[in-house]
Amino acid sequence: MLKIRALLPVVACLIIMLFGSVTTKADPVIPITIPSSPPKGQPVLIPIPPPVNARTYLLIDAYSGNILTGANIDEQVAPASLTKMMTSYVISMALQGGQIHLDDLVTISKAAWETNGSKMFVKVGDQVSVHDLMQGIIVDSGNDACVAMAEYVAGSRESFVDLMNHEAIRLKMNHTHFANVDGLPDPNHYSTARDMAILAQRLVLDFPQDYKWYSQKWFTYNAIKQPNRNRLLWRDPCIDGIKTGHTDDAGFCLVASGQKNGLRLITIVMGAPSDAVRAQDSYKLLTYGFRFYESRKIYNAYTKLAEMRIWFGKRSRVYVGVAQDLYATLPVGLNKTPMTKMTFTPNVQAPIKKGDTIGQIDVILDGQSIASTHLIALENVPRGGFWRSVVDHVAGTCKKLSPNI
Repeated sequence: MLKIRALLPVVACLIIMLFGSVTTKADPVIPITIPSSPPKGQPVLIPIPPPVNARTYLLIDAYSGNILTGANIDEQVAPASLTKMMTSYVISMALQGGQIHLDDLVTISKAAWETNGSKMFVKVGDQVSVHDLMQGIIVDSGNDACVAMAEYVAGSRESFVDLMNHEAIRLKMNHTHFANVDGLPDPNHYSTARDMAILAQRLVLDFPQDYKWYSQKWFTYNAIKQPNRNRLLWRDPCIDGIKTGHTDDAGFCLVASGQKNGLRLITIVMGAPSDAVRAQDSYKLLTYGFRFYESRKIYNAYTKLAEMRIWFGKRSRVYVGVAQDLYATLPVGLNKTPMTKMTFTPNVQAPIKKGDTIGQIDVILDGQSIASTHLIALENVPRGGFWRSVVDHVAGTCKKLSPNI
């Protein structure tokens, strides 16, 4: 009897090989050809990036996240009013979550009215809509508007700053810490060019309905008309944001963004010697990026890209894809076609939830990965019953006995 039991796994394996009731081959690494853009003749030679007169700077493709050039991108520096990008980001989250609404009226406190620095010029006791205060933050760079909204959203400035730092951690802004909502000097208030680029990306991609305010050139409140301090909005119609900043400690800062021919670029310039220099150098970086690079969408989010073997589930396979559109940044006129490579996590077991990370996809050009992201499950696969468990246990045994199955 014992001998018969010992032979059962072998017999089961033979049945499986004969009738094919279970697929046990491990999923291979899969190369997939990406349809290329139409040939454009000889590729454009890419020169060295233009010089930038700033303490730290960065140029990225907003869709792929690829860094095209930069210097000292992880050096911690004072962000000045670039801080207000995070202030508006947290407010946009509250709007999206339905915690506040654009037509809500905010009563201006004495603390908001007394805030130093640039102002929207609200008055104590005024009732101002969230819609107007957002424009006061983004267009006027109003510190008074920042404090008013912080108090309205979180109850106090301190609580709102806590939200800002939680978001910085969630977004993996690993070298950033906020001490206030407006960017006024504080030794515990700092960021980096890389982290500001991450935040700018999220502003553009997560809240496009609110991002439109960053291209607004003028805002009038209380009969006071103020211009957006971003000079580039007047210089080039393709530029639509984002934010300026200045203190004696931070120097002149500018996060700029624009879109042309399907390519969205973001520049970070921090610690420039003047307003004119920060604008001119940001424009040079944008010109360089638009002239020599293109952004190509590889896959759409939540598109079925492949199937992956899983174990002990109600089904033996699960569809996989990507959570966000996958882009790659390529030289203009490139005649080569990139490839993609999918690598699956081995021996994944049910239950699987939609959105679980179960692999990685890389875009390969000349043997190098130029873009990558997680592969996720596109569907739920609950744990299977007794029979599924038996079949997969037998399949696992077969795999050990005969690796070529």
